[in-house]
Amino acid sequence: MNREGSTQAPTRHPIEFESTEFLDENKIDQEMRRVFDVCHGCRRCFNLCESFPRLFEMIDSSKDEDVNSLSSKQFPEVVDACTLCDMCFMTKCPYVPPHEFNIDFPHLMLRYRSLQKQKGKLKRIPNQLTKIDRNAKIGIFFSKIINFLTNVKNSFFRNILEKLIGIDKRAILPKYNKETLINYTKKYNEKINSLAPAFGRKVVIYSTCFVNYNKKNTGIAAIKVLKKNGVKVENSYPGCCGMPYFEQADLKKVSEQAKKVSKDLLLWIDKGYEVITLTASCGLMLKFEWPLLLPNDDNIKRLSKHTKDIDEYIVDISKNEGLSEGMKEIDGGVTVHNACHSRAQNMGNKAREMLKLIPNIKLDVVERCAGHGGTFGVMNQTHNIAIKVGQPTARQIKNKKNKYMASDCPLAGNHLNKLTKDTNLIHDEALHPIELIAKAYKL
Repeated sequence: MNREGSTQAPTRHPIEFESTEFLDENKIDQEMRRVFDVCHGCRRCFNLCESFPRLFEMIDSSKDEDVNSLSSKQFPEVVDACTLCDMCFMTKCPYVPPHEFNIDFPHLMLRYRSLQKQKGKLKRIPNQLTKIDRNAKIGIFFSKIINFLTNVKNSFFRNILEKLIGIDKRAILPKYNKETLINYTKKYNEKINSLAPAFGRKVVIYSTCFVNYNKKNTGIAAIKVLKKNGVKVENSYPGCCGMPYFEQADLKKVSEQAKKVSKDLLLWIDKGYEVITLTASCGLMLKFEWPLLLPNDDNIKRLSKHTKDIDEYIVDISKNEGLSEGMKEIDGGVTVHNACHSRAQNMGNKAREMLKLIPNIKLDVVERCAGHGGTFGVMNQTHNIAIKVGQPTARQIKNKKNKYMASDCPLAGNHLNKLTKDTNLIHDEALHPIELIAKAYKL
């Protein structure tokens, strides 16, 4: 029997994007109205993001103050404010499957956005920004020039960029590495600690596009910590996981990326390696979103079962074999931002568990959405919403008064760090938790 507020584990249904009904405009409209009516009666998600306040305000100001009074033309206002963070589904909604109401708000927004894409109503520039591998290869080659031009302090060029393509001049844009993590690892040959309790384990790091192109220090820290703990490490980057395409509802392209990337990673799994991801969004894609898009693909299912987040993997070592000795106290407290896409992996707060292994650490946790959401956080049409959603999270971080801030989502970390002005944080950007473990090991 289904009950409101049930403690049953949520079940997520496959995204049947290739079915004829998926993009049927009338059926989508009916489903939007059905779900909006349930949300209107509940309102539990009123403070999660901007989608719900917009929906409730539209209903409250409508003729009869109900969903039937809404025009279908108003729906994009709700859809456009959704970042697909999944927190309504994962943490708030009492009506998710297996409840008979069968509510999955984020995937309904994704479905509506897919219809917008089919009708040519999505913005062109965000679609171009999703082409990560193409853009980043240019960014790496001209990293010094591009990093200078796109720096938020370069007000002259950022004003031009905003007027030409709509990237908000206040948004912190990722810097490019001088070289990819993959190229770096070809030169890196530090020995594995054969005396470590976990000696014999083998992993392949799926470096993710962000770490490979924009923040290789996270990858370097992960490699050093793993080798310190006796783990044989290989690296692979066959391409982007497709999360940027997912945000823009290009589900066919996401599926193509899933098949391309999984083909490479499965070769490592066949050799006895586990797959490790270095950013929260990519871990979510490999573990959950790919299997929902390709539910009949046994290879995708197998990859999902052999994929772990880096924090999750280090915690697993600590619980089973034990970590190598040598971690020391670090010089200050840490605030962990538990990113939405980490929480959506339903694995618990592994960043917190991992960082607690550092001796005598002062640790605080903030569990609120940063509001960034990929291109959502940088385009001037939505940047103000990203700020609005992120400000309460930033205030919590500021009030903790810790020296370091760590997040498994680098974009969320950058966005929150920008919002926590005049704090005693010492870094220009948030660190990945694995970087603090490397610091504790003095690696």
